[in-house]
Amino acid sequence: MSITVEEKNFGLATNPLTEARQMVRCYTLKNTKGMSVSLIQLGATIQSISLPDGSKKVEDVCLGFDDIAGYVTNKAAYIGGTLGRVANRVANGGFTMDDTTVNLTRNVEDQFHLHGGFVGFDSVIWEVEQKTPQGVVFRHESPHGHEGYPGTLRCLVTYRLDNENRLFISYEATTDRPTIVNLSSHVYLNLAGHNAGPKGLAEHTVEIASSEIVATDDMQIPTGQLTLVDNTVFDLRSPVVLGERLKQFEDRPIKGFDNCYVVNGGQLLRSTVKVAKIVHPPSGRALEVWTDQPGMQFYTANNITKMAGKKGFHYVKHGSFCVQTEKFPDAVNHQKFPSINLDPHETYRHEVVYWFKIEKICRCCYKK
Repeated sequence: MSITVEEKNFGLATNPLTEARQMVRCYTLKNTKGMSVSLIQLGATIQSISLPDGSKKVEDVCLGFDDIAGYVTNKAAYIGGTLGRVANRVANGGFTMDDTTVNLTRNVEDQFHLHGGFVGFDSVIWEVEQKTPQGVVFRHESPHGHEGYPGTLRCLVTYRLDNENRLFISYEATTDRPTIVNLSSHVYLNLAGHNAGPKGLAEHTVEIASSEIVATDDMQIPTGQLTLVDNTVFDLRSPVVLGERLKQFEDRPIKGFDNCYVVNGGQLLRSTVKVAKIVHPPSGRALEVWTDQPGMQFYTANNITKMAGKKGFHYVKHGSFCVQTEKFPDAVNHQKFPSINLDPHETYRHEVVYWFKIEKICRCCYKK
């Protein structure tokens, strides 16, 4: 039996580029293992990811909202959305390209540019390029000058599900003049269930194959240096219990993980490699992250304030995590970082696989 793709209306939204009201469609991919993934045109957003645990109980493990209003009201959290043109931070909202100063919008306290600006890719309504036997392809054309970026950028985001519980995300982009691009997904997850909150998150174990993180200042702007994780709270090379590790951030200015880990040797690869594994032992659900990118932002929802999510459940600080594969933050301003420049003769590509698995349940902490 093949993957099925179901389509339905999700709700009306205002297209921020045209100000026109538009119906947003939802596409749900289902496999033979009981896993389903719902995607909406607004932001090419992952709206839900449901899959069984070790006892075959199905839970939605992806934070999200039941309607358009939820995404609009809570826009600042980027819940589930596609990040672009440039994910993460650009210092002072500017950079130099071909001896010309480029000024982007500064959408965080008028100090720096974050996740594409005031109207990033998470906020626009993507067109549907095509439905495929295993998924859907979204298309967006970002006009020259939008949020300050040079060049018209044409983007494709392809979502594909298989019967091994792998969710494949492929990004492609081309431009008509030199620009910068660094796309990613801001999907928030909790393998205990989207509504499991801090208690559920604390039960997770996390392992990241990285010996370095991108060093940042107090505003989380990269300094241009990489820092070894040896003998620090950031060392996740062996599995650690997330709740115990988060306690070590209580006396730090940033109350949790929000760090770009250097993976794959800091190189862009030709194929995906496993860079992280997160497990929720009480349910047996596990997630492996595979990517070809040189960086992965690990974030523990430190800045989430109480918001009403799906089915009326409230999402709060330290109630979920993000694993955003990417090139390094502010790479355009640091020559030693992997380049995010894109020229007209080039195609930007980025692959990530979220591979959901079921492992043996830890009976000592599993509650029926």
